[in-house]
Amino acid sequence: MTVRLLLIRHGRVDFETRHFLRSPRGRQWDPPLGEEGREQAIRLTARLRLMDPPATILASPFRRCLETIEPFREGTGLPVRQVDDLGEVYIGLWEGVPFEEILTKDEEVARRFRDQEPMFGLAPQGETGAELRARVVPAVEDAVDSVKEGTVVIVTHAGVINAYLAHVMGIPHDLFFMPENTAINTVRVEGRRREMRFLNDIRHLTDPAIFVSPAGIGSSGRSDPVGRTTPGS
Repeated sequence: MTVRLLLIRHGRVDFETRHFLRSPRGRQWDPPLGEEGREQAIRLTARLRLMDPPATILASPFRRCLETIEPFREGTGLPVRQVDDLGEVYIGLWEGVPFEEILTKDEEVARRFRDQEPMFGLAPQGETGAELRARVVPAVEDAVDSVKEGTVVIVTHAGVINAYLAHVMGIPHDLFFMPENTAINTVRVEGRRREMRFLNDIRHLTDPAIFVSPAGIGSSGRSDPVGRTTPGS
């Protein structure tokens, strides 16, 4: 069995919004994509449409993840399954609080941020890194085990991606790198073997012309990254 797992971070959010949802862990901040994030989702869609259709698509139930995969779902008609355990790390009383405000009010958090140390455990009433990994790894493995061959696409969050990749790389402590918005992180799966292939791949953002198919060129010469014909202006 050979499976390609694509762990994709959501697009850039609208940081001004204060929408929340009730997850199994508690009340969590749930902003939509901002204008930049919606454009990133379109560019991601163009790239995904040039690949073989995925065997399965999963997403965190947070709106930023669902909105990131929506252009692809709408254009292909492929179903997207929402999985609660792929939701972002729960940060307790920090939920919805601007990060800059957290840094100014807590010197230990600010120190850890400067020294590149994990901060999950400092969130009051929040989820620990170990708790995050304990729900994320089985959720991702269930998705991989559900297919025999092909690509598994998971649209999720930075914390979730960190938790699973730390597991793959055998890192016992919390890993925290910040994937770019809509970055693709690829793991090759063969039986029980997991092999990292790509990290933080954002070529669809930096070089979008690479991922425009000939069918996406309209009569005006402009390209539509979702693959539809663009009327001439």
